[in-house]
Amino acid sequence: MLIDSHAHLDSPRYDEDREQMLRRAADAGVGVVLSIGIGEGPAEMQRGLVVCREFNGKPGMPRLYASAGIYPHNTPEADEAALAKLDNLLAQPEVIACGEIGLDYYHEGAPHPVQKEGLIAQLLVASQRKRPILIHCRGTNESADAWEDLFEVLDEHWAATGLGGVMHCFGGGWEQAERSLDLGFLISFAGNVTYQRAQPLRDVAARVPLNCMLFETDAPWLAPNALRGKRNEPAFVVQTAQTLAELHNVSPEDLAAATSRNFRRLFNLPSGMGN
Repeated sequence: MLIDSHAHLDSPRYDEDREQMLRRAADAGVGVVLSIGIGEGPAEMQRGLVVCREFNGKPGMPRLYASAGIYPHNTPEADEAALAKLDNLLAQPEVIACGEIGLDYYHEGAPHPVQKEGLIAQLLVASQRKRPILIHCRGTNESADAWEDLFEVLDEHWAATGLGGVMHCFGGGWEQAERSLDLGFLISFAGNVTYQRAQPLRDVAARVPLNCMLFETDAPWLAPNALRGKRNEPAFVVQTAQTLAELHNVSPEDLAAATSRNFRRLFNLPSGMGN
């Protein structure tokens, strides 16, 4: 069974065919999808859960779980009401993670100190609800500045919880990967690991132990190389998984089994979670 560990199923780009898209995922062997709840800001962060509840239990569908969080550029909206809403969402049984949260210095957006304050506030909520976190991190012009700030925050405000999390759509180097592993994080690779110019990222992926790895689509973005430029969807995670299996010289089935165990372990889910 394949797991898409990060997909924005609430995207308006699926409004015309969301059910069919999920059926295609199941037909491709995707048994579980984590539906990310950030929307366009705190006012919409329940939408990942809404999708989850709409489709769970229908025949021919993957099992859906949800997350909730405030994206770095929306942290100016992380007021008391937004954090209370986040806390309520993380209390729901289907909401297994807080995220995606983190730091993004690459795009113009919220000031860096505001992003850090918003991240720290969400870490407190997540720790109280005992939910792992899904981290987005991207530095200025691909430098390590956001990563350095991220690790400083995580060392001070998260490491002691032992809850870990996922470095989503990982794009750092081996130094950042190793520090993430030391903090107990899983490292998740998206479709960009298949791109022709992504050899440095593939080199990192080849070094990440199988018991510390996940894969994802980040749909509707980052379709794998063979479908680049198209709307991504969970069914396409098969191609990313194939690339990662080749890097580790294992069968796709063995990679799927290993990453499924990792997902269950991190989120404390039963072995029959895809049923």
